[in-house]
Amino acid sequence: MENFKSFLKRKDIEISVKRYLIDALGAMAPGLFASLLIGTIINTLGSQLHIPFLTNTVATIAGTKYTVGGLASAMSGPAMAVAIGYALHCPPLVLFSLITVGFASNALGGAGGPLAVLFVAIFAAEAGKAISKETKIDILVTPLLTIGIGIFLSALWAPALGKAAMKTGTLIMWATAQQPFIMGILVSVIVGIALTLPISSAAICAALSLTGLAGGAAVAGCCAQMVGFAFMSYKENGVGGLVSQGIGTSMLQMGNIVKNPRIWIAPILCSAITGPLATCVFKMQMNGTPISSGMGTCGFVGQIGVYTGWLNDIQAGTKAAITANDWIALFLICFILPAVLCPVFNMFFTKLGWVNPGDMKL
Repeated sequence: MENFKSFLKRKDIEISVKRYLIDALGAMAPGLFASLLIGTIINTLGSQLHIPFLTNTVATIAGTKYTVGGLASAMSGPAMAVAIGYALHCPPLVLFSLITVGFASNALGGAGGPLAVLFVAIFAAEAGKAISKETKIDILVTPLLTIGIGIFLSALWAPALGKAAMKTGTLIMWATAQQPFIMGILVSVIVGIALTLPISSAAICAALSLTGLAGGAAVAGCCAQMVGFAFMSYKENGVGGLVSQGIGTSMLQMGNIVKNPRIWIAPILCSAITGPLATCVFKMQMNGTPISSGMGTCGFVGQIGVYTGWLNDIQAGTKAAITANDWIALFLICFILPAVLCPVFNMFFTKLGWVNPGDMKL
């Protein structure tokens, strides 16, 4: 047993919740951002600004035509797998082999592909790390084992994982449509909390293909956390803190939350208000790429996702046009209400002695 433990340590294989559900899951978001999301943004810019280079076909592969953005989006599986491999400290040969593994698991997982990529890439990566540099023909053995296990597990697991993710996401979206008030609160609060925790709300939303009213509630929850913390802590952190949290991430406050969990109450309360407002009053939907549901105001990706969804709905004939009310709802839910409500709540908790000056200093 000791020999096995020393082998795992030598290979940097750490079987833990942190390594797999925090590091690996967290790495999926940058992988998705650098492929699927950036591809969507490129396509949106090309169509809205009428840039021929971004809207014209630049490559035709197996009869499928791709734009620049389309090529980026098509690489989401490989990008996610490599990002996971990077988080798991994979050596080069294993890391590069994960490109094939990511493509296979994402393709076989269908719309729930990101969840399949997470599970398959973790197993393939750890198997590749275990065999890496153990033989004199490492350049052959390591890629063969990593890709072989990855393809085998993709064929075995990916379709079922993809369907499970899709059914879970569909159930959440159905429940939100049936009970927009209750689910508006639950989705907004839970996804918002996930965004601030050291896990990836974006990867969760992508894995569940969370869109529609549920996606709108998720955007609301994430914005409540990011904009809320940015404005609550303005006195302590100034403009730098406003920007780093407001369009960066509220995860920066995690250390302070551990020291005083009560600083988290105001953003959570705010998300419990803006979530049902988004679903019940404004009917705000996020019908862009699912990853946008869990991004909030990070690079304004959540808002770009909502806007892209409007365009998709217009193209599909389910929406006539983008109205002034749409823009008002977007700005109220994502920026104005969190910027007002969170400091007001925090002021109340400060008077109660639950929050003290300097508790949110970065």
